[in-house]
Amino acid sequence: MGISGKGFSVEVIENVVVGAEEPWNDHWLPFTNLDLLVPPFNVGSFFCYNQPSHGSFATMLSTLKASLSRALTLYYPLAGEIVWNAAAGENQIHCNNQGVDFIYAVADVQLKELNFYNPDECIEGKLIPNKPRGVLSIQVTELKCGGMVIGCMFDHRAADGYSANMFISSWGDLARSETPSMLPSFRRSILNPRSPTTYSSSIDNVFAIFEPPSKPDNDQNHDGLLINRVYYIEGGQLNKIQLLANENGLRRSKLEAFTSFLWKIVALSMEDSGYRNQMCNVAIAVDGRRRVSEGDGEEKEKLMVSHFGNVLSMSCGAKRSQELSNMSLSNLATEVHEFLQTATGKDHFLDLIDWVEERRSQPLVARAFANNEMSVMVSSGQRFQIMDKMDFGWGKVAFGSCHVPSERKDSYVMTLPSPTNDKDWVVYMHMPMEHMNYIETHASHVFNPLNADYLKI
Repeated sequence: MGISGKGFSVEVIENVVVGAEEPWNDHWLPFTNLDLLVPPFNVGSFFCYNQPSHGSFATMLSTLKASLSRALTLYYPLAGEIVWNAAAGENQIHCNNQGVDFIYAVADVQLKELNFYNPDECIEGKLIPNKPRGVLSIQVTELKCGGMVIGCMFDHRAADGYSANMFISSWGDLARSETPSMLPSFRRSILNPRSPTTYSSSIDNVFAIFEPPSKPDNDQNHDGLLINRVYYIEGGQLNKIQLLANENGLRRSKLEAFTSFLWKIVALSMEDSGYRNQMCNVAIAVDGRRRVSEGDGEEKEKLMVSHFGNVLSMSCGAKRSQELSNMSLSNLATEVHEFLQTATGKDHFLDLIDWVEERRSQPLVARAFANNEMSVMVSSGQRFQIMDKMDFGWGKVAFGSCHVPSERKDSYVMTLPSPTNDKDWVVYMHMPMEHMNYIETHASHVFNPLNADYLKI
């Protein structure tokens, strides 16, 4: 079986199922209320490695399979499937150890020849697997240079980015015959709603009941074509953007400044392309693990830090593109800062859990994506520290990134740490082609196409 396309081809050598080494008893694991805020879609990640200084590829492959089996003993829901539980009247994770699809493939390309800037060309359908079943699928690809790419595809309903990286980090620890630095917690009761439920009306500004559109899409995506691109932003440019965001005399974080810059340039693109004075939304993913446990003691704090699942909210702002185009970056940064504050407190997450409880049987969606308006979600991956933690015993990651499957129609941006300069950012973007073209034309001084030279491969 082969996968061919532009630039190089990939041949699948083996496709096996890997289960937990010591499976748990067959049981059902319900979703928490925060899991139910995530739509049923997949999200991927991939990690690239240079040729190791020792060991054969066959030995490395065997190590990966054996350590994956041990990791699935700890992360047993990943070896299950999400299906309808008639007794509970809802979808749940059936922890039945049906196993994870594990693909071994060979690509006739060197690591330095991969077009990292355009993952639609080199990653999509080639180095990251589809997920036809289950919660997780994995592909390990041997490159012509002796390097390796490990690609994973997760069902987002079971794991957010924090959880996915926790699993891969533990898998790496076990591959090196070390004890995982963190053991996962699946204690659902830690995110139970209060009794009686109570919440602020502000939650309605963040999430909504999902209602399918009554007419075909005619939104700002024009032809609906979304593409994936990866850039690096030099630390000096990040500092300039932050200084502009700070002009009101109030210090803004780099994430707030970057989000403001992106929001404005998307609005400018909309105005330029004829979609004048249309609504333009931006949302920022907020991790609630430390916030939920604030002031509740060390035990709960540890449980939340190790919680496997989704613990995210999504603060958002909405303005018309014309107004955004005319605003200074500092005023925009104030807008971003203010709407971000609404989702950063403990009370917000407790209210959100209670809000979902009263709507648990209904499909929910972030308010920013509840209609056909142009919306971009921004997420920060700076805290994942993937360059240090994703070590399977043959060296650190040369490059790693998330990846959104091409069928996803929501615009998504993830900022990541640079593997070569701790002051730089790597930015993954999944957005409409016309906005990406505008960004490359008008902000090329900020967004530099990622390449092997920058990665020092």
